[in-house]
Amino acid sequence: MDDTLLSPAFESLVDLVSDGGAVVLSGAGISTDSGIPDYRGPSGALRRHTPMTYQTFMKDASARHRYWARSYLGWRQMKRARPNAAHRAVAGLQAQGLLEGVITQNVDGLHQAAGATGVIELHGGLDRALCLNCGEAVSRADLDVTLRAANPDFTAHAEAVNPDGDVDLPEEALDGFVMVACEHCGEGPLKPDVVFFGETVPRPRVEACFGMVDRAGSLLILGSSLKVMSGFRFVLHARKLGIPVAIVNQGETRGDTHCDIRIDAPLGVLVPSLERAMAAKSVIN
Repeated sequence: MDDTLLSPAFESLVDLVSDGGAVVLSGAGISTDSGIPDYRGPSGALRRHTPMTYQTFMKDASARHRYWARSYLGWRQMKRARPNAAHRAVAGLQAQGLLEGVITQNVDGLHQAAGATGVIELHGGLDRALCLNCGEAVSRADLDVTLRAANPDFTAHAEAVNPDGDVDLPEEALDGFVMVACEHCGEGPLKPDVVFFGETVPRPRVEACFGMVDRAGSLLILGSSLKVMSGFRFVLHARKLGIPVAIVNQGETRGDTHCDIRIDAPLGVLVPSLERAMAAKSVIN
C-alpha cells in the first residue's frame, strides 16, 4: 500500500470530505492519466509549448489560421481521451452526496464523461466553437465534419496534444490547411469556446463559482498548481471565509501556504482511495 494512504494527512482528508459539502476544483493534473499532459508538471506542456493568447488570436489572422490547423489535429486526439480513475472517483464522491459541486479548469470534458453532473467549466470547453461575428455556437464534432470535407488532402500528424487542445507542428506541416467560415452567417472568425491565456473568464461564470465556494464545507484542489489567478482566487476566498482547503497535487502549488491539508501524490491513486474510504465509512456508519 502507498505510504501516503497511511499518512495522517490522508486520514485528515478522509475526515474532512466525510463531513460533506466539498467543492472540487480540478486542474490539468487530473487528466494526465488520460494521456493529456499538464502545463507545469515534470513533463508539462509549457516546457515545449507556448499556448495561444487571446490577444494574438484576435489580432492576427495568420495566427488564427495556424491555431486552427493545429487544433484540427488536437481535437481528434482530445476526443479520443477517456476518463481515468480520478475522474471516475470524483463522480463517485458526487454520487455519494459528498460534494457541493465540481469546478474544473480543464477544457477536456472528462469529468462529465465520467458521470459528474453540474460541472462548471471555468475555462470553457473544447467541444464547441463560437462565431465571433454572429455569436452562433457549433459543436466541435459538427465542425470537424466540415473541416474534414474542406481538407481531404491535409495529411499532417501530431505526436502529442496539449492541455488546450493545441498541438506542436512545424510551419511547413500547416501548408494546405483550409479553415472554414461560420455556417450560420458565412463569415466568422470561429473561436473555440475556451478562455485563452490573457482572456477574462466571463463574470457570470466566476460568480457561479464563488457562490459554490460560499456554500462549501471544504475546498478540495485536485491536480492544479494554482499558478493562475483564475483558480487561485477561490483558495483565497475560501480562506477568507474560514473554509478548510485541501490540496492534492504532484509538485508545489501557489496555495501550499494557504491550505489546511497538503498531499503530494498521484491523483489516479489517491482520489480512488479517497472514494473507497468514503464508501467504507458510509457502510460502517
